Amino acid sequence: MNCGIYILANDRVMDQAIALLNSIRLHDAETPIVLIPYDQHYHIVERELADFFGVTVYEDLELLNRLEQRVTEIFGDRFFARPNQFRKQACWFGNFDRFLYIDTDIVVFEKIIEMLKYLDHYDFICCDYQHQGGIKNVFSSSILDANLFAETDLKDVFNCGFWGSKKGLFSEPDLYHIFTECAVHSEYFDFSQKTSDQPIINYLILTYVPQRFNLVRRPGGCPGSWAGSQFEQQGYQLIDSRVDQVLPYLHWAGFRIQPGCPYWAIWEHYRYLNQPRPELRDADSISDSTQVNFQNLPQDQFQQWLATARQWLRTARQWLRTARQWLRTAMRRG
Repeated sequence: MNCGIYILANDRVMDQAIALLNSIRLHDAETPIVLIPYDQHYHIVERELADFFGVTVYEDLELLNRLEQRVTEIFGDRFFARPNQFRKQACWFGNFDRFLYIDTDIVVFEKIIEMLKYLDHYDFICCDYQHQGGIKNVFSSSILDANLFAETDLKDVFNCGFWGSKKGLFSEPDLYHIFTECAVHSEYFDFSQKTSDQPIINYLILTYVPQRFNLVRRPGGCPGSWAGSQFEQQGYQLIDSRVDQVLPYLHWAGFRIQPGCPYWAIWEHYRYLNQPRPELRDADSISDSTQVNFQNLPQDQFQQWLATARQWLRTARQWLRTARQWLRTAMRRG
């Protein structure tokens, strides 16, 4: 049985991808991982993940372009905030017989591929408490009026940043037919928080995959996974005190990963697990001799410089936001 992990990324989220891959490889050095390019700007992250983690790029790039084109044709070019998210649906047609899909704003705390054992009995798995928030960010109240799903079905809504399934469960024509159904009844879906693929993929699974299982319903319970929840930190792992278990993964869904965000120290730990963290220096201490000649810089040094520059930029942005907040407060008081 050929099993593996898919991720969706481009150069813009390279830091997140490195943190995710560091956490995966800490527990699992062997499982193959495939990068699905989010757009055409992926060659820097491709080299980084290939060199350090053995990640390969999805082979059928034409399929990705076809998916993107058909989504635009069916829904229009302004319907989704991030239509490229639908590229993750290439998972159904890749090389893995069984697979996990994992968003890059996640780190894992165990050998996560072992979750695929549940596919011995089910066709689709997820592991989150999205359903406890009801149908928001997935469906609108119109879907209740249409009586398309039973109440038990709606308790299976899930976050599409982490899920697993089997190759060939859908064909390309199947997907496009289902997307067309959704476009005809766009009132069924909740896009108010700028979600793109999540409502549509939930419709896909709840309508056409009856053999599905959310791992939080397994005997003995399952920890949560959302970074907006309160967990107990032990080292660089988290414990959910409700079930007294270590989280399988942590997902920063809805958060910008930056200093001050929930569990920043954990994300930063995994981002720099195998390399020094960049140190910020005063601008006055940087002489002309330290200026970088990019044309002559080796690739590995360029990548390290780029990571450092990104860290400087994130910190500068955080300082700027704080200054603006202080200024607004001062003006109100004045």
